[in-house]
Amino acid sequence: MPVIVFLTLFFLACLPLLVLRKKTRRPPHEKPLPPGSLGFPLVGQSFGLLRAMRSNTGEQWLRRRSNKYGPISKLSLFGRNTVFLAGPGAHKFVFTSDALALQQPKSATAIIGSRSLLEMIGEEHRRVRGALMQFLKPEVLRRYVGMIDHEVQRHLQMNWLGKTNINVHPLTKGLTFDLICSLVLGLERGKIREALVQDFAEMLSGVWAVPIDLPFTKFGKSLRARRRAAQLISGIVRQKKTLLEQRKCSPDQDLITCLLGLGGDGNSEPLTEEEIVDNTVLIMFAGHDTSSTLLTFIIRHLANDPTNYDLVLRENEDIAKAKAPSEALTWDDVNKMKHTWRLAMEVLRTIPPVFGNFRRALKDIEYEGYIIPKGWQVLWASSTTQMDENIFKSPENFDPSRFENPSCIPPYSFVAFGGGTRICPGNEFARIETLVMMHYVVTRFKWRLSCKDNGFARIPLPTPTDGLPIDLEPKN
Repeated sequence: MPVIVFLTLFFLACLPLLVLRKKTRRPPHEKPLPPGSLGFPLVGQSFGLLRAMRSNTGEQWLRRRSNKYGPISKLSLFGRNTVFLAGPGAHKFVFTSDALALQQPKSATAIIGSRSLLEMIGEEHRRVRGALMQFLKPEVLRRYVGMIDHEVQRHLQMNWLGKTNINVHPLTKGLTFDLICSLVLGLERGKIREALVQDFAEMLSGVWAVPIDLPFTKFGKSLRARRRAAQLISGIVRQKKTLLEQRKCSPDQDLITCLLGLGGDGNSEPLTEEEIVDNTVLIMFAGHDTSSTLLTFIIRHLANDPTNYDLVLRENEDIAKAKAPSEALTWDDVNKMKHTWRLAMEVLRTIPPVFGNFRRALKDIEYEGYIIPKGWQVLWASSTTQMDENIFKSPENFDPSRFENPSCIPPYSFVAFGGGTRICPGNEFARIETLVMMHYVVTRFKWRLSCKDNGFARIPLPTPTDGLPIDLEPKN
């Protein structure tokens, strides 16, 4: 009897979901839904994907799905009906279609902000992206190589020199945050920067938390930290606006002064203070985690690849020998680090910081003979092309020479930085900070891994076990 009562109650609880699911079925005259199963209501395939991510077998999980259903299939993830798309054509569709909007967890939207680039589509997205690109384009960033060089050398002096054992991942996070504070905010070291560091760390912890805003929840604490950080950034924005009006600072001094200077010529609409704050927070999030992850896994790889280590070392030693003592790197120096960047690209191909992401269908969409209903999620994953043997020969092998001629790589196949109108606007900044950091690491230190477990898990970015501890030895 208790079993019958339980099953009856369970059926009644699930009935609204079953009715809702029935409503999503298409009329017989329309295109069919993609193949696949939505699984059990609410749960769907969520636990299977999360387990695979934690055990670093997410690529295999998706590959089995593609082998079973093809490059387009339906499933249910995190309580939402979802369509999974695979292949270069799918990536092109995802990155260029105005019928899709980024689907973020509610917690991420609340903490990053509703007026960030991630939340915008169409003309609004193009306007704000264009504003960010005014500062992040190569011809502007080349002027900041010296500042990045100074921050990197200071970081190594304080955190690496004189140490015999360090944990790489938390240290690279500290470096990338310092670079963002200097380049994006133009913020000197002091009480405001220290407060922002603390608030930012608390904000990060709530991005993927359950969105329950109570004083004792992780999300609630993260929201309060976000409000404090937004007040600090707003204060910086207003201060720089006053300095610009008084002509006491340059419009290209940092990202905020650049954004404040837009619209003054009457040819473009100026950004609001909310848009500047939200997109500053977005750049801080994006530039902090992804760049620190890339640096960590380059160091991890070079510890066990003597051939590529020697090539990277020789390339950077040649650059160092041509410099005067204490002379900073220049834009031309960075552009000579060709093998170093090819190696970084191969790390991004094999261990992309962003495994994939979700979009949301803004209307019913016909794709490859199937219908993607309005409101459904669309999932893309970088591994469907970057680890495809039909695109990259022997994809499991680590081979930086793949990137000697990028034009040979089919469009929308290497998507570590996204693609189309959704390509990461900060990819050039990431290239510069990665190359400057690796130049000084390989020319000043030797290292070996000291961790018992050399693995990593995705939570959701790839995170090495114990932060990647290494034994460190300075060079003479």
